[in-house]
Amino acid sequence: MKNTEHENLVEFQVSGDYALFSDPIMRVGGEKCTYQVPTYEALKGVLSSVYWKPTLTWIIDAVRVMNPIQMETKGIRPIKYGGGNDLSYYTYLKNCRYQVRAHFEWNENRPELIADRNENKHHEIAKRMIRKGGRRDIFLGCRECQGYVEPCVFGEGTGAYDEVPELSFGLMYHGITYADEAYSEETKNALTVRFFHAVMKKGVVEFPRPQDCDYTRRAGTMAVKPFGLGRNQCPAALLEEEVEKNGHPANGLPHLSNAESDRRHF
Repeated sequence: MKNTEHENLVEFQVSGDYALFSDPIMRVGGEKCTYQVPTYEALKGVLSSVYWKPTLTWIIDAVRVMNPIQMETKGIRPIKYGGGNDLSYYTYLKNCRYQVRAHFEWNENRPELIADRNENKHHEIAKRMIRKGGRRDIFLGCRECQGYVEPCVFGEGTGAYDEVPELSFGLMYHGITYADEAYSEETKNALTVRFFHAVMKKGVVEFPRPQDCDYTRRAGTMAVKPFGLGRNQCPAALLEEEVEKNGHPANGLPHLSNAESDRRHF
């Protein structure tokens, strides 16, 4: 259930030469094979690189596939833990372009940040960051797949699958529920992996909310990292003032660490 007064919708296009939305089943042998469409978690990671604060949680509503689904396999030489290189084959999507519709809601697991719940400020900053191409590096599934973000109107333009009534991708990885985004007693202080049945209708895949996924599995335990205004988090009003002035937050303002950003790209 939404806990905000307004819809707080954002719409953007993300594109790139390659993408790798790894199927966990295919990673056991050290080789990676992509899903045919982006995962919920990967798109959430893209949006978190555009704008993120622990006060809010991004909800991905839908993705529209604009270009034909094409794959390319490459020989990769990953570094071994014990030294030297190995040979693996990674299967990427190529010439990717997607339209994304999403919105944010308040993170109820962060009562200490209730003073930072200013919908208009966060919404305007998020839209401005989309226009500027994001605050941090954008990548499609993995680090070597550089992505580019720009504003769009979801549903505009011609997509490659607009005339395809329905296309099923079977059981698909949805994302991970971290302890600071728990939505039930079972997901508190835990890492919970989610799966759902992905279906594309006329080029659009609509994602269920995390709590509505078909299957979940507890993958481990974790504690919630504490945040606080004035300690490692700044008010939205101050952040917007710095963005207006400099086009980006000042170096002295706390922001999302690289590790925090990387964990959200799956």
